[in-house]
Amino acid sequence: MSIVKWSPMKELEEMRKDMERFFGDIFEPFPRRRRWWLRPTEPGVVVPNIDMYDKKDEIVVKAELPGVEKDNVELTISKDSLTIKGETKKEQEIKEEDYYCSERSYGSFLRTIALPVGIDADKAKATFKNGVIEIRLPKIEEVKPKEIKVQVE
Repeated sequence: MSIVKWSPMKELEEMRKDMERFFGDIFEPFPRRRRWWLRPTEPGVVVPNIDMYDKKDEIVVKAELPGVEKDNVELTISKDSLTIKGETKKEQEIKEEDYYCSERSYGSFLRTIALPVGIDADKAKATFKNGVIEIRLPKIEEVKPKEIKVQVE
């Protein structure tokens, strides 16, 4: 048996790595995490990945919907949120014992996104191309602040 010199810095470094691994698993985006509680052939949770960004006069939301037909997508817009709802279906039925690997998820999905500013839902437009839906949400015309001059005596 050999004697190993104790190093408090080494223990702190190992603890830091453990904490990074722990919090990395918690805060990593849900669809990218390995769903260890599901068997590979069972349908999983489908959550579309999105990009949302601000243009001068509108908010643009892009969502990845691979394998989804545009007729199977439903958008609902309220004053402060956007809901994307739909379903992905298997092309054909394959027996479970015939699979070598099955990582794709099938089933219904629903994602509600909080909007950062007020939008005009009546003027919203959506396009669907190559499995990506792009939703353009025009911002509402906000009331301009009234300027009042205060005289100081």
